[in-house]
Amino acid sequence: MRSIIKYLLCMAMTAGVKSAMAQQYNIVDYGAKSDTGKLSTEAINNAIAACSSKGGGKVVIPAGNYKSGTIVLKSNVELHFESGAVLYASIDTNDITRQAQPAYRSQKDPGGWYALLYAEGETNIRITGYGTIDGQGARQVPRSPSGGDLDGRPRNLLLISCSNVLVDGISMLNSGIWNQHYLNCEDVQISNIRVYNHCNRNNDGLDIDGCRRVVVANCIIDSDDDAIVLKSTGKAGCENVVITNCIASSFTNAIKCGTESTGGFRNINIGNCVVKRSISKVPPVFGRTNIGISGISLEIVDGGIMEGVQVHDIVIEETECPVYVRLGNRARKHIPDAPAPPLGIMRNVSISNITAYNTGNYTASVTGVPGAKIENISLSHLRLVNRGGLKPGDFIAKIDSVAEDEKGYPEPTVWKNLPVYGLFIRHVKNISVTDLSLVNMQSDPRPAFAAIDIDHLVMTRVKVEGSSNLPVLLVKSVKKLEADKVNVVAQ
Repeated sequence: MRSIIKYLLCMAMTAGVKSAMAQQYNIVDYGAKSDTGKLSTEAINNAIAACSSKGGGKVVIPAGNYKSGTIVLKSNVELHFESGAVLYASIDTNDITRQAQPAYRSQKDPGGWYALLYAEGETNIRITGYGTIDGQGARQVPRSPSGGDLDGRPRNLLLISCSNVLVDGISMLNSGIWNQHYLNCEDVQISNIRVYNHCNRNNDGLDIDGCRRVVVANCIIDSDDDAIVLKSTGKAGCENVVITNCIASSFTNAIKCGTESTGGFRNINIGNCVVKRSISKVPPVFGRTNIGISGISLEIVDGGIMEGVQVHDIVIEETECPVYVRLGNRARKHIPDAPAPPLGIMRNVSISNITAYNTGNYTASVTGVPGAKIENISLSHLRLVNRGGLKPGDFIAKIDSVAEDEKGYPEPTVWKNLPVYGLFIRHVKNISVTDLSLVNMQSDPRPAFAAIDIDHLVMTRVKVEGSSNLPVLLVKSVKKLEADKVNVVAQ
């Protein structure tokens, strides 16, 4: 009996091994060449098609250097990069082919997208392994005359309306535009990836755009444009998203919700992350600061609702502005024939346990616009260490001189050095600021805080380290103020 059981177990194991082997499709077997002088597009797509036709499995890219045009991913297929595998995007505009316009429309839609890896409406997609995707972005040129970020430069990875997606372990470098773009997707896990993107205009690192149920974890992202950014460029909002244990570096905004906000943002948790200076030695493509513009940015400017957002436990080293919260009214349409979006809503936001040091002098800010106030926002346990060293004339002199700029691009560069060095607050309904420590590395002639057009402000346990003087709070049109150990100066 024992010998029979042993035999049956052995047969089952052998069958299992054969079955597992049968589910793997090596691109070399379909004609791919480890030779960047030759194109492997057809071979890779044929391997994916064969895998898909059998119900799915694993398409393997073995060690080597492969060049390809557009690869269309399919449901139930895992594209697996073995250690030492590098996939280069072709720079021939004939090889990165324009895809049919998808059913889901959005503001960035050029009328049919371009990408190295692409899928629309697929499910159970996996991109895994230890290899590298290199988009050769410095050599990618526009595919269409639209201009700006709609000119058809290819993304390294673009998934539209896909579900149950896993991207794990790989490195993604040098895209023509945004490195990876997840648009209107559901149930997405992105983990253990490395992104380096400093070679072309609009070089975002990771864009989660109108997606639901997303986890981003244990990633290192360094980009010329925004590093980790949630967007809503269409009707769908970003909902139920967790970003954790990541290191983000950017010449613009390290971690951001916005710029586009049509569908809004709900239930977002961003925590346990580090924002640090980019390792890039290449000057910023847009000619901006090489320490980054902002560490954390939360923005609603094209309509939409932002609510239930928690940002916590973040260390920020070197950026011009540590925290930027903006409710604006740019009112950009997500497609040309859409109605103009109404004023957006921002409420129920918590920012806590933030340490920012060696930052520039742009100053943290929380600002709405006339007719649209931010509601119910809490800032607690913040330690902000800015460089200081400004002199009169280096900053906006009066709080009344800070432009509303509600139609402008939402970024601290609009104001640069504000009239206060700690926190500038304007057009807010309910805001609490507790346990806030400020440090100036060099003397700064500006007062600490300003509050304009506030319904209810609570400010407790705030202090300026290294000074026996109480911090100064400039107030104008503040209906209810609860301030502890702060010199209040009416304007």
